[in-house]
Amino acid sequence: MTDPLAFFSSTADGFVAERFAISRWSPDMINGAALCGLVARALENDHSGDGFVPARLTVDLFKPARTAPITTRTTLVRDGNRIRVADAELLQDGEVVVRAGAVFLRPSEQPPGEVWTRDYRPSPPPVHIPMQAGDVTHPYFGSDDHPEGWSQSMLEHQGSSRKRMWAQHLPVVAGEEPSPFARAAMAGEPTSLMTNWGTAGVGFINVDMTLVLARLPEGVEVGIEADDHISSDGLAVGTTTMYDRRGPIGTCVVSALANARRQVDFSGQGVFELPENA
Repeated sequence: MTDPLAFFSSTADGFVAERFAISRWSPDMINGAALCGLVARALENDHSGDGFVPARLTVDLFKPARTAPITTRTTLVRDGNRIRVADAELLQDGEVVVRAGAVFLRPSEQPPGEVWTRDYRPSPPPVHIPMQAGDVTHPYFGSDDHPEGWSQSMLEHQGSSRKRMWAQHLPVVAGEEPSPFARAAMAGEPTSLMTNWGTAGVGFINVDMTLVLARLPEGVEVGIEADDHISSDGLAVGTTTMYDRRGPIGTCVVSALANARRQVDFSGQGVFELPENA
């Protein structure tokens, strides 16, 4: 029997991680994209609607989520005419492993006048290499120093230039089509990968993710492109622009901690351990 093509299956005990949800950092940990998708799903299911759309999602990944069943809990914080705020938690064995907050806004018309915005816009892969149905587990990666721009080989993009990613994400829960908000949440979490990936792989692990949206993504494919990486003394901040084939839709920000003892190296070494006295 094949595994469901999804991050989680819904059971009587809660949401159970499938193999696609397993983290690169450890075989008994759930990856951040799966957790962000699950908490976005819970917030949207419980608190969206009535003309409100999700505009911000902040997820705190402060404790490793293991491969035990997960339950969700949400709370309405504020419900106004134009602004709605809600919190959520993911729990394992009654203990909170992820917390999140979301802001839902009621859209209206644009104000008059012109506002500065940067001229440069990230571009998706050419339409002659679209994602194929069922190809959700194999995203495209891009980097400024790659001669052909895009490929599905991470090895080809390990370097010090700007990174980008274009993907069609897995369903959060088996049997459900992910909403545009859930797709955006899952697409935003790899901001840490896109901004902390250098010549020796990735030596930072993100502890949060904040996604701010001007609009929801259109279609099933979503991309992020690195805008900046700033780091000092083992602490890092990374920012990306999120976009679809119509153009930019929002910004993602992550903070991260050095995790050099479990550096993820895509040059063929996999995950390697540094000596204890390194």
